[in-house]
Amino acid sequence: MAVPEGSKTIEIKLETAWQTIDLTQAITERVAESSGFEEDDIHKIAMSVREGIINALHYGNRMQREKAVFLDFVFEPERLVIRMTDEGDGFEVTHVDDPLSEENLLKTSGRGLLIVQAFMDDMHVGRGPNGGARLMMAKLYPRRFEKGEEG
Repeated sequence: MAVPEGSKTIEIKLETAWQTIDLTQAITERVAESSGFEEDDIHKIAMSVREGIINALHYGNRMQREKAVFLDFVFEPERLVIRMTDEGDGFEVTHVDDPLSEENLLKTSGRGLLIVQAFMDDMHVGRGPNGGARLMMAKLYPRRFEKGEEG
């Protein structure tokens, strides 16, 4: 995915460890807040990233400490794009069980992508440049009314 001209990017390499989850959520909250998002959207963005990092650590890297997760915050003109890439084998989103089907309702896992899809404006799962899974999610910046504009 090419970064539009004029965009800025923060790139972070994260270790495969459970402590990374809270750290990633805290970083995301700061980034979202400094990007002008309101409290409700900050929570949605941070929860989406939290779900993504859990999947990357657990299912992607299988908690193998020698593997990393790469987290990018891309500040595009109209939206904040967050990309998360693990060093696992990757997966096809079509092979993920539907968490809303009756046989999966009581399972304790499998809702992460559903949460991301519900909370973010855009979501795509694909392959990273060196393999592994790449989760891309995006949230449009809050619309600010100009002086004299009706709202």
